[in-house]
Amino acid sequence: MELLRNAVRPYAWGSRTAIAELLGRPVPAPHPEAELWMGAHPGDSSRLLCQDGSEISLVRLLDAEPTHQLGRACTDIWGNRLPYLMKVLAADEPLSLQAHPSAEQAADGFAREEADGVPRGAADRNYPDPTAKPELICALTEFHALAGFRAAETTVRLLHQLDVPSLRAHTRLLADQPDRDGLRALFTTWITLPEDTLRALMPDLLRACAEHVRSGGEFTEECRTVLELGEDYPNDAGVLASLLLNRIVLRPGEAIYLAPGNLHAYLRGTGVEILANSDNILRCGLTPKHVDVAELLRVLDFENGELRILNGERRDTNLTVYRTEADEFELSRVEWRHGDRSGVLLDSAGPQILLCTEGKVRLSPYAAGVGTNGNGSHSGGSGNARELELSRGDSVWLAASDPCVLAQPLGEAGEGVQLFRAAPGAV
Repeated sequence: MELLRNAVRPYAWGSRTAIAELLGRPVPAPHPEAELWMGAHPGDSSRLLCQDGSEISLVRLLDAEPTHQLGRACTDIWGNRLPYLMKVLAADEPLSLQAHPSAEQAADGFAREEADGVPRGAADRNYPDPTAKPELICALTEFHALAGFRAAETTVRLLHQLDVPSLRAHTRLLADQPDRDGLRALFTTWITLPEDTLRALMPDLLRACAEHVRSGGEFTEECRTVLELGEDYPNDAGVLASLLLNRIVLRPGEAIYLAPGNLHAYLRGTGVEILANSDNILRCGLTPKHVDVAELLRVLDFENGELRILNGERRDTNLTVYRTEADEFELSRVEWRHGDRSGVLLDSAGPQILLCTEGKVRLSPYAAGVGTNGNGSHSGGSGNARELELSRGDSVWLAASDPCVLAQPLGEAGEGVQLFRAAPGAV
């Protein structure tokens, strides 16, 4: 059980306050800070802070001690690679509109680009690795996103209400076939429009959205988003594509799971994200980066309807687990309410990362003979292994060979104490 030092990624869409505040650094930060990475990504690995004062890259440690650190069940599936990456994501501006491939699509795309001799670092490379990239985001603050295709019938109603003359033929395209095939046809039409056509129709669309907002129409939030995106990305086909997606607002503790093929863009807010340890992204728009329309269309899933909001599955009073179909990861949240001093036993679940997002927590290695006392706390010995105290922003690595951990709140009656746990989903 070792503390981690983690990399902060300074992308332009990031926040100057959220990650700095989490880590207890001066606010505002000198530049936008978008993501705090916790894991063994080869591009920016976490480092373990060893008891003797030295540091070691987690990637390097996994290469040296794969079975000890990851466990046999994990290495049998993923080799020496930690299958997940945990992040704190802090967006003040929208991210690019994007989707991720399935495992089969990623393996096929990677093999094709390797055979074609496309350099792995090339700007037009779609598949830098052969693995899938499902992901889940759990809100720490109010979190806004576009995710998944809205029900086709609802989108037809939106387009009818906007009634943009230059889009009437496009509206009929979907109205005549309000299903996944109609969405594919309309999306393909929009994403391949020539730039001069986009330039001509975009002002009419933005005027219609502004009028809809002024009149308090049914799709006010969706139209506000189009206006914001249109200002930041004029003449970008991604602005049109945003009209087709669910507009989602997550409250703290709520999450969404983004399966392969889900078209999405995070708009603003701070959350804990967990994803497969992959860099495979197919972009659609809202970005100056490479967009491969043909490959994007091979990856996208045009199933439509409301995207399910996950509140998690309560395992006990304090522990909530966000279950998904992803084998690579599972995210859990531990919280203590006012006056609750109980310990929460975090059983061994393969290689884990724990992140404290509120308050202070004591972590104690836990020996056999676990029980509970009269107030619901766990009781039993923790052996002679050392304890760690985590403050807000601290994180810790638990090897698969480490014992179970007892987490207990510190400070004023456990109020406002929160801990997130990342672990593989399939071990």
